[in-house]
Amino acid sequence: MHPVEVLANRIVWALLLVTAVLAWQGRWAWLRTALGHPKTLLGFVASAMLLSANWITYIWAVSNGHVVDSSLGYFITPLVNVALGYGLLGERPRRAQWIALGFAAVGVLWLTLSAGKLPWIGLVLGLTFGAYGLLRKIAVLGALEGLTFETMILAPFAVAAMAWWWGSSPTSFPAPDAGTNLWLLGLGPATTVPLLLFAFAARRISLTTLGLMQYLGPTIQFVLGLWLFHEPFTLGRLLGFGLIWIALAIYTTDGWRTMRRPRADLNAAG
Repeated sequence: MHPVEVLANRIVWALLLVTAVLAWQGRWAWLRTALGHPKTLLGFVASAMLLSANWITYIWAVSNGHVVDSSLGYFITPLVNVALGYGLLGERPRRAQWIALGFAAVGVLWLTLSAGKLPWIGLVLGLTFGAYGLLRKIAVLGALEGLTFETMILAPFAVAAMAWWWGSSPTSFPAPDAGTNLWLLGLGPATTVPLLLFAFAARRISLTTLGLMQYLGPTIQFVLGLWLFHEPFTLGRLLGFGLIWIALAIYTTDGWRTMRRPRADLNAAG
């Protein structure tokens, strides 16, 4: 299946699912607000474009033997969040976070020099998802409404792509077997549930804390790339990833201590 076709299925089935939820709840007043304010509309066009760019890059990467490379993108996303929080939201990274950013930058530089090219898959995934998180944090719509609006914006292109490939291959919808059709329909909830949880969290916690929670996914991807798909992992790549893991260890430790400090101060005051 072509990556664009997978992307189209994700968008269409996700839209149908979130639309059904909103119809059941009778929550449509937000749509007039979204369409009536150019700034809101442009913001969600931008977040929709970032989301689709992230999705298509990830789909292409895992379809072409770059699962480990794609995991790099989500390893560096928390550090992208720190940089965006500093540059655009006025959040002030602590000394340990600056050190972590430095290690990550050296790691990316090493991966570039050792491979002779930028680790573009990881950088595109990290930057697009980090920027998407920033836009969702400042968005005026809630998690469910925002995702619905984003998929509405992308839907015309997705429907056109699905119509183009309609039944043209064993993996195109509608497929000749029920199993494949179920897998394609399953892209709706598989896409919607994680994004709703992400958008819900992005509006309620700082980008720094949000980044702290995002290590599980790339770790699973990395392990699958090595042990299930047997992707090559040279010493040079290990050194580059190692620098980034050191950055994440520093970042995580600092975040953990910062989260525990107010509780310790409260206990001492009591």
